[in-house]
Formats: sequence, C-alpha cells, structure tokens
Amino acid sequence: MKDADDTRLGISARGVVTASLVSLGLCVGVVLVADSLRTPTPPPQPAASQGFGNAANPAPAAAATAAGPAFDVSKLQPVDMPPMLGPATPTRVRIPAINVNAPLTRLALDSSGRLGAPPEQSRNLAGWYGDGASPGEVGTAVIAGHVDNKRGPAVFYNLGALKKGAEVDVDRSDGMTAVFTVDAVEAYDSRAFPSDKVYGDAARAELRVITCGAGFDKKHYAYMGNVVVFAHLTAAQGKATGTGQ
Repeated sequence: MKDADDTRLGISARGVVTASLVSLGLCVGVVLVADSLRTPTPPPQPAASQGFGNAANPAPAAAATAAGPAFDVSKLQPVDMPPMLGPATPTRVRIPAINVNAPLTRLALDSSGRLGAPPEQSRNLAGWYGDGASPGEVGTAVIAGHVDNKRGPAVFYNLGALKKGAEVDVDRSDGMTAVFTVDAVEAYDSRAFPSDKVYGDAARAELRVITCGAGFDKKHYAYMGNVVVFAHLTAAQGKATGTGQ
C-alpha cells in the first residue's frame, strides 16, 4: 500500500495546489493509538449537515459542481465584499469554537513535489502553503496541521467538530487579521479526494484548513483521508503596518 504522503502535488502558474489526491504529509505515522493512550478517543468527524449538500449551502466559488456552475462572485454587490488584503506572511491561526490558537510555519513542496508538514513533535503548530495565496488575499489559501501525534491530540484534533458559521482568524505580519467564516466542513477518503473543489482558484479570498481524518486504518497504521474546512473572508481587522512580506 502506498503511504498517504507519497501522493504527489502539482502547482499551477498562480501557485494553487492542484493535486490528484491530498496528503500534506500529515497522515502517515501520526497515530492516535500510542503507548500513552491505551483507550483513545477518535477525533471528531464532521456531520453530514455541516457539508455541502443543499442549495442553501452551495459548493465554494472555486469549483463547479454537477448541480450547475460555480457560484458567480461577480454577482455580489460591493457592500457584500470585504476588502481583499495584499500578500503578507500569516503568523497565527485562531479558531475560538474549538480552542485553537497556534503559530504558523511556512510549508513548501519538497524535491519530489510533495507538500511538507509541520514538525510532528510540535503539537500546537500549524503550517500554511507559502507559495499559494496569503490568507486574506484573493485566491485559495491553505493551512494544514496534525490531528495528533504519539503524545496525544495535536493542533487540529477537534477540526471535525467545527460548525458552519464559525469564525477562523488568521493574524498576519502586516498587522492585519483576516477573519473567515466557515462555509462547510467535510471529510474525504484519500482515494476520492476532490482536488479541484478543495484547491481550485477563487475570485475572492478563501481559506482551506486541513487535517487527517475520514477514519483510521489500523492495519496500515494511517488515517484514511482528510477533514477539510471551507471558509471565505468576511472581515479584515487591524491597521496595516506595511511590513507584510
């Protein structure tokens, strides 16, 4: 069986991940059943009601679906669109509903085209894909982190419990905070990962927050897929310092 982090990722001209499958280097050898956890509790998985499944909660602007064309952001009135931010290094992600408050480290592709992961030993550390959009900038920004490690739950252990409408805040090096609202939370098996839906480019500022999930394969000691949070920018707070990059 090929390890999940053997899945190779490609990058488009604008720096958007366009993988056929997701791995993020997060889902192999990062186990819930560790020596110190004899009676582990599996991480929560998103309920069907929190996903894209009805007309009131359509798929993200980045991707068209079988039900019809993608959402046309151009139809929004200017008052509906928060000001887009320029490029800046994100420094911290906060998700109050699930008590996440973690620093961010830059993630990059390795020589074989795979996206690296935050250091496994750092339980309260997430990463962002540094060659993609900055959180708050037009496009699809990507933040990823471990669900657990050999010592127990890690930064995104409770990501699957997040609900639509929850807030995700990303602090940036330019003094601004990009405020996102969750549109959906879904779990995908790695064998059927919808790359275009998750990573497709967007005409507005969107965010994906990703960790392992979709069940655990005890035989092969690996998670079977990923939990993905879809969110879009709804506010920009703070005062820009002009030192974003």
